[in-house]
Amino acid sequence: MKLFDVLLAFAALSLLLLLATALRQRLRILQRLGLPEALIAGLLGLAIGPFSPLRLFPERVTAVWSQTPGVLITVVFATLFLGQALPSPRQLWQRSASQVAFGLVLGFGQYLVGGLALLLVLGPLLGTNPLMACLIEVGFEGGHGTAAGMGPSFAELGLASGEALGLAMATVGVLAAVLLGSTLVVIGRRRRWLVSTGASGASANLALEEEAVRRPLLPAGPSPTIDALTVNLALIGAAVGLGVLLKEALVASWPLLKAVPLFPLAMVGGLIVQLLLQRAGKPQLASAPLQHSLGALAMDVLITAAMASLNLPLLEEAWLPFVVLALVGLAWNLAVFWWLAPRLFADAWFERGLADFGQGTGVTATGLLLLRMADPYGRSGVLEAFSFKQLVFEPFLGGGLVTALAPIALVSLGLPAWTALAAALTLAALGFGLLVRRQAQG
Repeated sequence: MKLFDVLLAFAALSLLLLLATALRQRLRILQRLGLPEALIAGLLGLAIGPFSPLRLFPERVTAVWSQTPGVLITVVFATLFLGQALPSPRQLWQRSASQVAFGLVLGFGQYLVGGLALLLVLGPLLGTNPLMACLIEVGFEGGHGTAAGMGPSFAELGLASGEALGLAMATVGVLAAVLLGSTLVVIGRRRRWLVSTGASGASANLALEEEAVRRPLLPAGPSPTIDALTVNLALIGAAVGLGVLLKEALVASWPLLKAVPLFPLAMVGGLIVQLLLQRAGKPQLASAPLQHSLGALAMDVLITAAMASLNLPLLEEAWLPFVVLALVGLAWNLAVFWWLAPRLFADAWFERGLADFGQGTGVTATGLLLLRMADPYGRSGVLEAFSFKQLVFEPFLGGGLVTALAPIALVSLGLPAWTALAAALTLAALGFGLLVRRQAQG
């Protein structure tokens, strides 16, 4: 691969993103669907990519695109903890316990229903690869970035189409989350399930945003000679480096973990870097706004490149199992929302359940979008609980350690034992949630 090819591929992705931005601003249907510009750009790239009759880009460009997601997903996860004021365990428990329990039931249950679909229908009738039992969680809970990052792991374990199927599942999830979630908001308003709105929440959110803008990016004192952006890029590099060391140590002690992707370990590296900064009294070196912007940049380019280089022929080979799994996953998410949310949450059950439904079907941004639709002024207080929940939830599911280890565990245990384990974890999460609800009421 030549440097010129990398630059050409970057220029092509930039043009696709600019074109997608212009289209989204002009076409109201794209705005109503809530499709992000990066996904639109990726679909445009797919329409003129290597498996399209047009084929405007040479193969060396799409070859760069296909290798980009695995790198950028590591950057995205390295930024998750950098710049964040890590709360105490007690604060996390008080503010997010029920939200975490709901998310765990949703996530572990996606493994459960996927395993049951393979055991009872897809395996006996179609001979479907058992690893496809992980696709619902990877695509729905994890999203496009996780699907792209898990591609090499799936391929190494025997599912060459894993990345393509995961990206397609993530696309179905985003579309379904927006369409079904919007419908749920309409139903919730008609049945008066929503918390009444007001202006106080909006004023509080505005004050928090203004405070974040005023916060210094580097310590006060003599003017630094290094740019804040450079410092934050270096911190991301340190987090990724620690992730590499952690993976080398894991592989050395257990060779089977060679299939574990780097991105969840980079997230652990980011947590270690942030803890070291807080211990050294220099937490302001990591800027939350800059880390968020860098992570968002990496994610946008990642989604565009992953979708534009999607291997369509691999999808054709497993379209029927894919459709079955997508329908099963959507049915599970809706059932958990309707049945569990009113029983698990002591207050604002609709808003709390809706935010997690959006995240567990689409992406975190979709959950926030649906929450804003249901609670535009922040009166429910769900935004804080949902945000704190991510600190506990994302290190494990939705692209965390459990997501990374699940295919390996499935291959090691076998599909029946893996499905039984998923059932046990789902029931344990449900029991945990009911216990938290009982303690809140007592």
